[in-house]
Amino acid sequence: MKHRIVVLGAGYAGANAAGRLAKRLHPADTEITLVNADPEFVERVRLHQLATGQDPRPRALTDLFAGTGVQVRIARVTAVDVDRKTVALADAGEIAYDTLVYALGSAAADCGVPGVAEHAHFVAGKQQALRLRARLAGLAAGEAVLVVGGGLTGIEAVTEIAEARPDLEVALAARGGLGDWLSEKAQRHLRKAFDRLGITVHEHTDIAGVEADGAVTADGRVLPARVTVWTAGFAVHPIAAASTLEVSATGQIVVDETMRSVSHADVYAVGDAAFAPGASGAPLRMSCASGVPTAYQAADAIAARLTGGGLPENKIGYTGQCISLGRRDAIVQWVTPDDRPKPSAVTGRTAARIKEMICRAAAWSVAHPTSMVPVRRRHIDPVPVAVSA
Repeated sequence: MKHRIVVLGAGYAGANAAGRLAKRLHPADTEITLVNADPEFVERVRLHQLATGQDPRPRALTDLFAGTGVQVRIARVTAVDVDRKTVALADAGEIAYDTLVYALGSAAADCGVPGVAEHAHFVAGKQQALRLRARLAGLAAGEAVLVVGGGLTGIEAVTEIAEARPDLEVALAARGGLGDWLSEKAQRHLRKAFDRLGITVHEHTDIAGVEADGAVTADGRVLPARVTVWTAGFAVHPIAAASTLEVSATGQIVVDETMRSVSHADVYAVGDAAFAPGASGAPLRMSCASGVPTAYQAADAIAARLTGGGLPENKIGYTGQCISLGRRDAIVQWVTPDDRPKPSAVTGRTAARIKEMICRAAAWSVAHPTSMVPVRRRHIDPVPVAVSA
């Protein structure tokens, strides 16, 4: 019988894992099913563009995986039973697996702040971005927009909004200093970009609540806004924590260097859903930059265990952080493999071209996860019910 591999989630991590598995394993031996709630591949790194009225190229999953041998099933996952090795779907269906790749990713987190769920908008998912898009389109000149969160997502969202709608009063509230993790060169460029776009910055500002007409800071000030966009944190899907999989305090699945669950050897986790070590041993951060390498690591490890090949070495590390500042400006901050900023950075139009090239490459990699010759299965690695990291 064919070895059944089920991949849950078709974001950057899940889609790349499915595509690479199809390249690494022979279809005579394996059956690969990719389960996703949305029929299209969502370029999450472009959702701030979608929210401001731009229309990234649609990519149907069935078209992306046509001819690859990957079976695409459009359905929402409702539960995972790792003891029965089944996945429950919202359409009342159920799918069984021999190997599971869990890549359900993350979503915006309200961080326990009152009013966020009721009054804020988000850019962490396609439907959320479309809702924000409609709300922004309905704003009149001079009305205020507040973006909460000074990380990469917040910076990209606020600059995109300010560039697309220069008639609005746009502001950013950041818990720390503006881009204070960047090099001095990158910080200087970031501040110049904010000045050019007319963005008001509230640094070292904690938001204690969100209301219909703005946000309330921890020290009692009111930041007025017709629209509040929340980018202050991400949380993983709760399905993993509801199973018997070992998870971290964040709800991420704890995995070893091959991205295999430390509690269930037939389950792998990739992308934001994984509490995974990089080559330095430190946990990887939630990002596309982590998602694709962990997908490749898991796929290569699965293929190795099924075909008798050598396991891949964990070489996952970072090279840079790419931050778009609208469509014609950006920062590429070079970093060490463990994600610490180097003094050097690329800025301006050159950085914008680099960022665009990387975004296109990330989307292209979904259907082209490195050309390789499929290997016939020679044996399946005998594994215990639980393994240690």
